[in-house]
Amino acid sequence: MANFSYESFKLNGETLLKKVKELVNEGNVRKIIIQDHSGKEIMSFPLTVGVVGAVLIPVLAAIGAVAALVGECTITVEREDQNVK
Repeated sequence: MANFSYESFKLNGETLLKKVKELVNEGNVRKIIIQDHSGKEIMSFPLTVGVVGAVLIPVLAAIGAVAALVGECTITVEREDQNVK
């Protein structure tokens, strides 16, 4: 059975896209949730092993649009724990 951990980052709209790209490149992220400053979920998207390149282009475009509209937001990242056997 897989165990998951969660980590949150408070960001402004300018750094949102950069942080999401960093998280995608890490490889152990299963899901990213973006919330506005009041905690309302703006968007969430799952990441599966092997999701790269052209598949992410529409998602990154949507994140860029969200980044232009929000001032401050929170990213919550769901990771699969690698230490659990």
